[in-house]
Amino acid sequence: MSNIQRWVIVFLFICSTCFYGNQQPVLALQAAPHQSHSGMRIDSTNTALVLTDPQNDYLSPKGAAYNLMKESIAKNHTIENIEQLLKTSKENKFKVFISPHYYYPYDQKWLFGGVMEDWMHSNKMFQRKGPLTLDGFEGSGADFYDSFKPLLEETHAIITNPHKIYGPESNDLVLQLRKAGITRVLLAGMAANLCVESHMRELVEQGFEVAVIYDATAAPIMNGLDGDFVAKTNFKMIASASWPTTEVIKKMKSRLN
Repeated sequence: MSNIQRWVIVFLFICSTCFYGNQQPVLALQAAPHQSHSGMRIDSTNTALVLTDPQNDYLSPKGAAYNLMKESIAKNHTIENIEQLLKTSKENKFKVFISPHYYYPYDQKWLFGGVMEDWMHSNKMFQRKGPLTLDGFEGSGADFYDSFKPLLEETHAIITNPHKIYGPESNDLVLQLRKAGITRVLLAGMAANLCVESHMRELVEQGFEVAVIYDATAAPIMNGLDGDFVAKTNFKMIASASWPTTEVIKKMKSRLN
């Protein structure tokens, strides 16, 4: 075998190795099994519905962030699906927990923050006059979406302390869930790629089984960026399950899920 032939063989080997190596992520994704839903079973004794930020600043046309969310809200039928989940929780005795987002005047004095965090402050999102007063709260951007209010009362929803950025690390959601004997969470609310995803990640790290209800949430879609698509991708990769509202309601009504 001549030197030229040897170099040709080496060259072809290197090329094939590089090509195959570059294909590994694609091949791995193609070969990956579909997400298994059979491992998470829901029961009203140990499973709860958790909603993040079901508030006017996201969901009302007058809300500070509504224009960023409206395309995703319409596409997912977010409001209608959350209403159905609350009604089904009431009818089937599932506990409901709300992790709200509130900012008080002293929060406006923070010295630094991330991009969306600063945007929320500059647009006065989730503003309340103080932790010890409801003055000006009714109908404000921080208030709950109007059609949810009677359902929250009827389900005796547990309202946690506010989270301050995205995740539940700064509030008492995990404590409240554990004290209520909850080990499995049906997660929905706003916004999909921000607070919902952050709650999902922390609850998973805390040892809860989490199913995200992917069409009972919404996310910003703007300037070529699709937060809804990104969030749904991560839901399927991280949560125990990623279900549509119709499937969750069927499971909540059935003892065999």
